[in-house]
Amino acid sequence: MSRSRGAGGVLLGLTRVWLPVAIAVAGVVAIVIGRGHTAVAGAGVVLLGIALIVWMINWLFRMSIESNRDREREEEAREYFDKHGRWPDE
Repeated sequence: MSRSRGAGGVLLGLTRVWLPVAIAVAGVVAIVIGRGHTAVAGAGVVLLGIALIVWMINWLFRMSIESNRDREREEEAREYFDKHGRWPDE
């Protein structure tokens, strides 16, 4: 898979990787500051959960895009079969 260059690629990298990392780091800092026994520590645990959710949403989105590409390749192969009577890789 090719990576985008320019502002779009930077924004994509920030969203996919660095946003969940930044949220997780903020959560760990909150847990350390709260020493595990205060509302601040509880908020840190919540932030860790949010970081995981953001990462998973990004992962699911990428899986969805890959699935669409697979469907498009399959459709192209079927069109080739309809025209030539054989699959493209035969």
